[in-house]
Amino acid sequence: MTAVTTVTTKNAVAPAIAAGAAAPPGPRLAPGAAARELELKRGEFELAVQLGHIRTVPDPGGGQRRVTAREVARLRAAADFPESLRERVRTVGTGEGADLLGIAPGRFTKLARTGRLTPVRCYLNRYRAVVWLYLADELVELALREPELLSGRHPEPDGGQDWRARNWRGRRIAMLARQTDDQWEQAAAVASALDSAHLAEIVRDPYERACLRRLQPETFRIHPESAIAQGIVDRVLLADEPDEIEWYRLRLVEALADARDQCPAPRPIGDPAAQRGAPAGVEPPAPRPLGRTSPRTAAPAARPAEPERTRRKPTPKEAGAPVPRSLLRRLRREK
Repeated sequence: MTAVTTVTTKNAVAPAIAAGAAAPPGPRLAPGAAARELELKRGEFELAVQLGHIRTVPDPGGGQRRVTAREVARLRAAADFPESLRERVRTVGTGEGADLLGIAPGRFTKLARTGRLTPVRCYLNRYRAVVWLYLADELVELALREPELLSGRHPEPDGGQDWRARNWRGRRIAMLARQTDDQWEQAAAVASALDSAHLAEIVRDPYERACLRRLQPETFRIHPESAIAQGIVDRVLLADEPDEIEWYRLRLVEALADARDQCPAPRPIGDPAAQRGAPAGVEPPAPRPLGRTSPRTAAPAARPAEPERTRRKPTPKEAGAPVPRSLLRRLRREK
């Protein structure tokens, strides 16, 4: 199974790269037009861009990033287009993910809570519950890499720790940062994980704070609008463990330094700082770990400081690990 997949992937990518190199850049397509050309739904297109499967370029007019005709030709030249591209961005929830792996939903949830699975998306359902979505490709990779997780004793979270929101935050911000070369947009992505109190302490200049708020990336919308629903969303969006908060504070200080080097934040004409070409305000103090009103216990020292897990094990080929029969049957059916 693995050998067939590898050969297919290589055969699909090689002609696509060759076609992309040979084709002229051509016109730059808006996201909607590019999605239609690539036969993707809008959500699939956005996720493909965030994951780096579709390369985008800046819009000369300052609007949304666009896709060149060369990039569209490269992707369409794949032998299994558009199925391969759709499969790479296919997401599943807990029920479908458990079915794909051939395990019970409860075991799937525990794997996600312990950080073995990192959500790629989430939304709030009508019952105000957070629904996590995972890449189907990553579930298959986990089954091939660590088949022992699919059977035997259930993995237990460390002290009841749920890593889903924390890992999702790290992944989301990393994806947002990869989509832009603008340092202020990258700083705004980092700032989206900190509440207003932390932001005001680090970013003393009100014009810089306004710039970060204006560039803050869009999150999932709340329907209907309510304070309770917003509180649930904030718990997903904002870092709440002391070590995670400190990590984002440090990253924001670094991102602000890069942004200020690139250009000062916009400010009213006639402002002395604008005339000097430098941001106003006092330099922020050294970041320090701050929790919320009732901070929870920090993560164990054995866990990485970064929000997203990077632990890797040998590949299935190296380890010679067997693939569960239920998973193989499911994959063959889908072929």
